[in-house]
Amino acid sequence: MPNWGGGNKCGACGRTVYHAEEVQCDGRSFHRCCFLCMVCRKNLDSTTVAIHDAEVYCKSCYGKKYGPKGYGYGQGAGTLNMDRGERLGIKPESTPSPHRPTTNPNPSKFAQKFGGTEKCSRCGDSVYAAEKVIGAGKPWHKNCFRCAKCGKSLESTTLTEKEGEIYCKGCYAKNFGPKGFGYGQGAGALVHAQ
Repeated sequence: MPNWGGGNKCGACGRTVYHAEEVQCDGRSFHRCCFLCMVCRKNLDSTTVAIHDAEVYCKSCYGKKYGPKGYGYGQGAGTLNMDRGERLGIKPESTPSPHRPTTNPNPSKFAQKFGGTEKCSRCGDSVYAAEKVIGAGKPWHKNCFRCAKCGKSLESTTLTEKEGEIYCKGCYAKNFGPKGFGYGQGAGALVHAQ
């Protein structure tokens, strides 16, 4: 027998959803105006929806509530985002314990693969693969990969190393280059006197 009283029931408000206003998701029907994120109440569509059990979320709130936690997760490469969604009413599952460096001489497969046990030559903190630069044969954070004298950002082609420290070519020449009359004045400055 046909359903003369209308369509399916809305997964959010429970009222009848008529065909013209229906949005279907995960086998359920919603009014277009009821198809909202459970946390931030933004309108959803097929490209922005994320489902957990019978609940619908925008991808951002879903990630904050159910996604991986910790350094580097959140908004793309190189971003540290500490927003876990508290202002939107998302309660953290449990309070994470503070990070304690490992003293294990055998690093985990994860640490071996992602470089978590290497230490930055400048600041001494762990260097992970996403932020690692190799210079003078040692690992550095991108932010620490600077001249020891002037602080200028370096690249592998613009650095010079002396006794474990890295310098730009200008500072290296000024501090460790040859000294004396005729040096450091540019090409042609060394003149043969008679």
